[in-house]
Amino acid sequence: MTLVPGGAFIMGKSDDDLANVEDAPTKTVTVRSFYMDETEITNSKRQDFIRTEEVKVYPDTTVWIKDFAYSYNEPMHNDYFWHKAYGEYPVVGVTWSQAKAFCEWRTLNKNTEWEYAARGGLESATFPWGGPYTKSDRGCFLANFKPNRGDYAADQALYTVEAKSYEANGFNLYNMAGNVSEWTDSAYDPNSYEFRKVVRGGSWKDVSYFLQVSTRAFEYSDSARSYIGFRTVQDYMGTQTTGNSKK
Repeated sequence: MTLVPGGAFIMGKSDDDLANVEDAPTKTVTVRSFYMDETEITNSKRQDFIRTEEVKVYPDTTVWIKDFAYSYNEPMHNDYFWHKAYGEYPVVGVTWSQAKAFCEWRTLNKNTEWEYAARGGLESATFPWGGPYTKSDRGCFLANFKPNRGDYAADQALYTVEAKSYEANGFNLYNMAGNVSEWTDSAYDPNSYEFRKVVRGGSWKDVSYFLQVSTRAFEYSDSARSYIGFRTVQDYMGTQTTGNSKK
């Protein structure tokens, strides 16, 4: 885990809400220092967790087929979680409650802390690397996402990539945009606490709008997807840390 120093930041859309979603109003928020996983939780880390549990609950590998019924994803279904070649790739096919169980084993990831960490210390940034562009000055993509409608491979990655890919942001966090979206502990709206949970960061199958640090999306908490993973957050208490979950 890496230490994210606390501070105040402007949360929400810092530019025009082009999609007219109106679900991320701008507000100033103060965040305490905390630790956060440098990467999304990987298949190998999830396997470590499963080995400690009395009741073994495995990711739903059928998401690779259910999410994309007209694609030949049987190899991903068969190998993605089980083959050692995918050990350092982000785990997918986990519901919100399964991610929460892992986080309680370690810590818990909240929506406000996620956005603060994603910004990497940059004020009014569109993406974790700043922006507003999704390519470097050398023409290289800065994240794993879908650059064009229906074109998943334009960024040289058909599905996920290893969790420690591309450049880390200012807080040394990898893939805070793209690769897989990430579950947070926050409800998308107060009337759907148990059902719709906020997911952040966008994924390999999303267009750049969903990669923006201020964009909120949601998924039903009992759903497992081939494009949603998670990472954990831990309190920083001076020179001591605590593994207690935040509520």
